[in-house]
Amino acid sequence: MVKKSRNNQERMMRILKIFQQQEPNPKTELNYRNDYELVVAVILSAQCTDKRVNAISPELFKSYPDYPSLSLAGEDAIYEKIKTCSYPNNKAKHLSGMALAVCNNYSGLLPRTADELQKIPGIGRKTAHVITSVLYGDANLAVDTHVFRVSERIGISAGAKNPKECEERVRPLIPDELVHHAHHWLILHGRYTCTARAPKCDICKINRYCDFYSLKNK
Repeated sequence: MVKKSRNNQERMMRILKIFQQQEPNPKTELNYRNDYELVVAVILSAQCTDKRVNAISPELFKSYPDYPSLSLAGEDAIYEKIKTCSYPNNKAKHLSGMALAVCNNYSGLLPRTADELQKIPGIGRKTAHVITSVLYGDANLAVDTHVFRVSERIGISAGAKNPKECEERVRPLIPDELVHHAHHWLILHGRYTCTARAPKCDICKINRYCDFYSLKNK
């Protein structure tokens, strides 16, 4: 694992303090009522907006309210319910495989750990970290496109070639008790302020700690 530099450690703590003042208790923008609905929503959210997921999930949950019903649905039926989201064919396959695995391999109960979750079809490292962070407050940092972009721009993950390398650089900078919040803070910052195109640097509350902003204004 990459060692944390004192400069990045101090910078990260100052950034987290600002985020915490802005939003003391951040939450996912996905709508869910239980672990089943969260898992389904997170799988659907890959390369898709939370708004779109929240629009299509109620009908899906009405037809298939739990793991057993989804496991019996079949990929074609699931596809019909989710076809307006991105990559519906792959996601229908993942959702079906996920439900079958939970029912057949785990007695219908979602595994508790990120490592065990990654043995289930459709659940990779990022998804497993989101689930355990949101449901249990585990200190698992999920790196999506927003976290990857924001971390790179700030300069705390400079040189990371993929999400795993980004996680290895950023995770040691965050106290365990704040990781489940930091996940949301970084995502929301990337979604609404540090956007992929035309980032709102001039109104950004953490711009004084950001390498991208410094270089932009040299």
